[in-house]
Amino acid sequence: MFEPLQLNLPAHPFKIKQELSITYIFDEIRKKYLVLTPEEWVRQHLVQYIVKEKSYPRSLIKLEGGLKLNSLQKRTDVVVFNNRGEKILMIECKAPSVKITQNVFDQIARYNIIHRVPLLAVSNGLEHFYCLIDFENQKYTFVKDLPDYDNSL
Repeated sequence: MFEPLQLNLPAHPFKIKQELSITYIFDEIRKKYLVLTPEEWVRQHLVQYIVKEKSYPRSLIKLEGGLKLNSLQKRTDVVVFNNRGEKILMIECKAPSVKITQNVFDQIARYNIIHRVPLLAVSNGLEHFYCLIDFENQKYTFVKDLPDYDNSL
């Protein structure tokens, strides 16, 4: 059973329930309870962070969307759209025990070949990395923090 730990993100009063030996957390985006895993704990905190602290509208957030990459079915953790339906932010979540390495960045970069999102985020709940993608010049720049929704691309 996963014991939730304090992350490097603002706390939120999540709805958590226990059934037999399984712990569930209520996902406010998908409106259902999900098994509480370490990665889900991070994802739920990041969603609350971008909604409450960065003003990203809940209605423009898609969780665990599918994509096909080299004939393999993959899942993106979080994709955020602007009000024109364009993808503006993609977040890859890892469990707190997973170190953020080059492999994690390679994973989100592979996903971004398909999605072509201008702002990427990678987090294990303890460390967070944000990167702006310049497709035209084939460059990327790490930034200190996510922009607020009103200032996003």
